[in-house]
Amino acid sequence: MKRTLLTGMVSALALSGAAMADITIAHVYGKTGPFEAYAKQSHDGLMMGLEYATGGTMEVNGEKIVVIEKDTQLKPENGRALLAEAYGDDEVDLAIGPVSSGVALAMLPVAEEYEKLLIVHPAVADSITGENWNRYIFRTGRNSSQDAVAQAIAMAGDGVKIATLAQDYAFGRDGIAAFREALEGTGAEIVHEEYAPTDTTDFTAAGERIFNAMKDLEGEKKVFVLWAGGGNPMGKLNAMDPGRFDIELATGGNILAALKGYKEFPGMEGAIYYYYELPDNEVNDWLVEQHQERFGSPPDFFTAGGMATGIAVVEALKKAGNADTEDLIAAMEGMEWMTPKGLMRFRAEDHQALQSMYHFKIRVDDDVEWAIPELVKELTIDDLPIPVRNN
Repeated sequence: MKRTLLTGMVSALALSGAAMADITIAHVYGKTGPFEAYAKQSHDGLMMGLEYATGGTMEVNGEKIVVIEKDTQLKPENGRALLAEAYGDDEVDLAIGPVSSGVALAMLPVAEEYEKLLIVHPAVADSITGENWNRYIFRTGRNSSQDAVAQAIAMAGDGVKIATLAQDYAFGRDGIAAFREALEGTGAEIVHEEYAPTDTTDFTAAGERIFNAMKDLEGEKKVFVLWAGGGNPMGKLNAMDPGRFDIELATGGNILAALKGYKEFPGMEGAIYYYYELPDNEVNDWLVEQHQERFGSPPDFFTAGGMATGIAVVEALKKAGNADTEDLIAAMEGMEWMTPKGLMRFRAEDHQALQSMYHFKIRVDDDVEWAIPELVKELTIDDLPIPVRNN
């Protein structure tokens, strides 16, 4: 199906409004703001996932699927109000989103209040399916612990000293807490932590504190940067010449635009959620081919996650036989489905989607505009002991 045909289909459905729709989904996400690229990928992937899982009909169980969009502008109060509007005024059957962990945490109680599903993608903080979770929340995106356990596998080693730099909100703090826990028993240890506001662009002071804490330590020394959005902390820290103290920089994978900056770090190892060349399955083959044809580029980090979400929705509706919330919960707990990343499984205890991650090593090719995260090993569901945190 060509991009123009898909666009026409979606536009026609949107114009028809809820009156023609038997199943209505609200995508509540930050379309504008610093995570705009993440948001677009998530939505494009969602629509492609719905298309793929319905064989291009945008129907399931004989009923039409319509997706309405609401822009949180990355503001928690907007996310909360728009989700209530979607459930109450628009009478959607379920909702998907958002991009930001802070916005997601504000939205969780609304799902519980209205007793309707919220499928979280791509917000990452552990607390979403941890201490702030309720039974109406499912997450197709990975959580901080999945990032952390995979990153620990890639970075840890006996005697390795690690400093961290992360954003000072739920994503960063949950991520570092999970990373610290994942390092236990590996022989590596965190010796210093730095947190900075999400809009930070000058990392000089943080870098100096990190280097001062590490410069006199013996053994292998690494700085793990956990960052989303702009600011380029990796590049800024690298410009401060950490090599003079025998300090290496490390980070997890990112979207293609951010991977351009990784060309400064050939040989760097880490863990990534998705890179289009890493999974080997029919769903990913379809996504790569169709995305290249429609958009003129490979699918990115959150496109794959959006597609996984769209497929999950259709598979759950098929399994439940209808869009009733309780029937969907029963269908989704323990549900397995195929995605561009391979098999995913909703864990019954906290509705977190268990999934593969990928240990990579950066390779630089002058003919490719971004750094290539070359596969070291696929870390499967069985390789990643992800704790349940909602107890």
